[in-house]
Amino acid sequence: MARRNKNKLFTEIEVIDAGAKGKAIAKSPDGRVIFIDNAVPGDVADVQTTRKRKSYYQGTATKFHELSDKRTEPVCLHFGTCGGCKWQNMDYKYQLEYKQNEVENNLRRLGKIELPEITPILGSEEIYFYRNKMEFSFSDSRWLTQDEIQSGEDIQDRNALGFHIPGMWDKILDIKKCHLQADPSNAIRNFVKEFANENDLSFFNTRNQEGLLRTLMIRTTSTCEIMILVQFYEDDQRKRELLLNAVAEKFPEITSLQYVVNNKANDTIYDQEVICYNGRDHIFEEMEGLKFKINAKSFYQTNSDQAYNLYKITRDYANLKGDELVYDLYTGTGTIAQFVAKNAKKVIGVEAVPEAIKDAKENAERNNIDNVEFYVGDMKKVFTESFINKHGHPDVIITDPPRDGMHKDVVAQIIGILPERIVYVSCNSATQARDLALLDEYYKVTSVQAVDMFPQTHHVENVVCLEKR
Repeated sequence: MARRNKNKLFTEIEVIDAGAKGKAIAKSPDGRVIFIDNAVPGDVADVQTTRKRKSYYQGTATKFHELSDKRTEPVCLHFGTCGGCKWQNMDYKYQLEYKQNEVENNLRRLGKIELPEITPILGSEEIYFYRNKMEFSFSDSRWLTQDEIQSGEDIQDRNALGFHIPGMWDKILDIKKCHLQADPSNAIRNFVKEFANENDLSFFNTRNQEGLLRTLMIRTTSTCEIMILVQFYEDDQRKRELLLNAVAEKFPEITSLQYVVNNKANDTIYDQEVICYNGRDHIFEEMEGLKFKINAKSFYQTNSDQAYNLYKITRDYANLKGDELVYDLYTGTGTIAQFVAKNAKKVIGVEAVPEAIKDAKENAERNNIDNVEFYVGDMKKVFTESFINKHGHPDVIITDPPRDGMHKDVVAQIIGILPERIVYVSCNSATQARDLALLDEYYKVTSVQAVDMFPQTHHVENVVCLEKR
């Protein structure tokens, strides 16, 4: 017996909200929530569902009866196919509104904690061309648009240099112009693709695991330094040098030109040797006179201007007088630790990634900061009673954990020592709310500030200050 198609077509559905992962939200006639890929709150549309679950549907708007006044015209010709800027069709002031709502709803609904009057979200001055790092993938079998498929033409040019189609590990959308990173990013990417095509340099085939060119990373800084990293799959010196020499000649402003030869199954470079071909093996970012060395494997906030605002808020919330011992948990490359160090007696940074701690120590030495110490290790194993006995009881804890939030053992240790103040920086207000609920018996939330680091997307950072009850 044929399986019955459970997908439904709902007509004239009003979109009422925007939610998780950038999806629009509506209600179906049977009361279930519908998560919609391509709509804006205020739209009225027919929705074809693609998945049904007990409490919700997933779907796509197929016909619009009314268009929302919250809409704006997307600037990118790749919008709707590339999944990188899902909110580009929503006016920026409404993007901020929905991000603010998400933070407040998570803290109230999931955290169930008493909150002060919440400060309005800090928007980004630049809503395009704000990223300092982009990674593009090569493919010899690019994603074809619906128009190309329906044309019936025999398309010979299948090479692409761009982004993965959402949910498809082996399909790459060729990018003509990306609005996320300022020039010369687009010029460099387009030149690399054109030169490779003209000189028969093969593009990677993910399924067959063959081809010369694998990925291209471009990093820029507010000090106008540029890093290029080309990842090769095949180890062909002649072809490799042909491309790298051409890039160096075309763009003499490049500070650091590097490459990796990686013939393993995945394209992560963290276990690979990065080779400097021309210039330095690093670039520098600067903030309030502090210089931060960034190499090919370094983590650094991808929106430099908003990172500065985020760190200033963190420092303000820490409210340091100069005699405090500060613990900076999940310190990364120690940027926050060094940023607040001049206001503290001493800062102790802890991070699980050895390379990040190496960078942190080098940056502190370069910046002549002698009141910071950095330690490497799994947070829940390092941040123990013996560690605190050795390094001192913190007056203030700054914590900036990954999306999963703090490990329950770390939260328990904080409760065990009860510092006077905690500043909690988060890229996921849902897990932040969970942790705040655990701390609520001992701490009162006194300040909340969301920061928009990623315009045109649903992502949002949030900073919370907690004072001991």
